[in-house]
Amino acid sequence: MAENPMGRQRSGWRYKLYRAGRGIQRNWGLYLLLLPAVVLLFCFNYLPMYGVQIAFRDFSPSQGIQGSPWVGLANFQKFFNSFQSKNLIWNTVSLSLYSLIAGFPFPIILALMVNQIRVKRFKQVLQVVTYLPHFISTVVMVGIMLILLSPSNGIYGNLARVLGVQNPTNIMGEASAFQHVYVWSDVWQHAGWDSIIYIAALAAVDPSLYEAATVDGASKIQRLWHIDVPFLIPTAVILLIMRAGNVMNLGFEKVYLMQNPLNTSISEVISTYVYKIGMISNQYSLSAAVNLFNTVINFVLLLLVNGFSKKLGDTSLW
Repeated sequence: MAENPMGRQRSGWRYKLYRAGRGIQRNWGLYLLLLPAVVLLFCFNYLPMYGVQIAFRDFSPSQGIQGSPWVGLANFQKFFNSFQSKNLIWNTVSLSLYSLIAGFPFPIILALMVNQIRVKRFKQVLQVVTYLPHFISTVVMVGIMLILLSPSNGIYGNLARVLGVQNPTNIMGEASAFQHVYVWSDVWQHAGWDSIIYIAALAAVDPSLYEAATVDGASKIQRLWHIDVPFLIPTAVILLIMRAGNVMNLGFEKVYLMQNPLNTSISEVISTYVYKIGMISNQYSLSAAVNLFNTVINFVLLLLVNGFSKKLGDTSLW
């Protein structure tokens, strides 16, 4: 038997490095398959972090990042002192929380419903029908919404006139309706796709548990509540933690495409603001500062929710 080069020492960074090296040597094929993903992650997620310092500089493309003067927290102060900052943060947080509260339970409910279906053909058709909207592109989805909700020639407008309303409200132009349209169209589009992971979790349930519960006289509702739901809780908690880390990140494309001068007071969120001041107004440093603030808030929320979940139970990301 080969002697362990680390002797009897079983702790410390040298032994851990030795164990890691041995693990890579034994499973080099798997690590080779992982290498392209790691390289892409490093190139597109870690190398760009060098540009984060733009948020602390008065960046000028002609001077470059290092040549631009250092201004410290001036860009952050400029954002927080602007009249738009409170409205932007409120719009982003309220829309994100609304999306989370409304959209998170629906995939779970759909998975529980699909799991109760015993007719295989009907189950397959239902799954396909609920999955398909996910593959509609954002541009096409917003175009469909504009056509359906058009007060002049859309289904909504024609139905309203049939019911006696001569001048239907322009829903897409109503600031108060923006969040509702955004959230519930998103639920309809992605609930089926998001339910896949829950259906996979339910597939791992031991059938003997259902048989034992049936013998004990448990109804379908009782089997669902005492067997299915507990199996879904760990998966739901992990996904909730991951969603919490993206609370401030809204889908830029959909929000931007749904915006118009009539609903900007509600639809203007941090992601669209960063695009407008950075790419349109060429205020690169300010846009980088606002986006960095957004990222830091997401990171803090991820840590808080993960820590809270770890204290309440054994489920956490780390």
